[in-house]
Amino acid sequence: MAEQVTVEVVFAEPSRRWLRKVSLPVGSTVAQAIEASGIAQEVSGLVVDPARLGIFSRKVTLDHVVGEGDRVEIYRPLTLDPKEARRRRAHEG
Repeated sequence: MAEQVTVEVVFAEPSRRWLRKVSLPVGSTVAQAIEASGIAQEVSGLVVDPARLGIFSRKVTLDHVVGEGDRVEIYRPLTLDPKEARRRRAHEG
């Protein structure tokens, strides 16, 4: 039997979180982990942006090979530029 790795794939919205554990053959990629998790199909309107992916908060690409215990994170687009948010808070305070 081929060796397997178990990884988690996670996506979160402000009110809900999706977390799926998947087992994949050694050498599988982030793209394959996301596909196996089914999250992209389950979350209405979710478009996986290759520029918004990470493993334990470190940016990765779709072709990055996952390792045992990795947590693949699908990030949402920012709704407000962080610099603008700081400006607003400074102006209010």
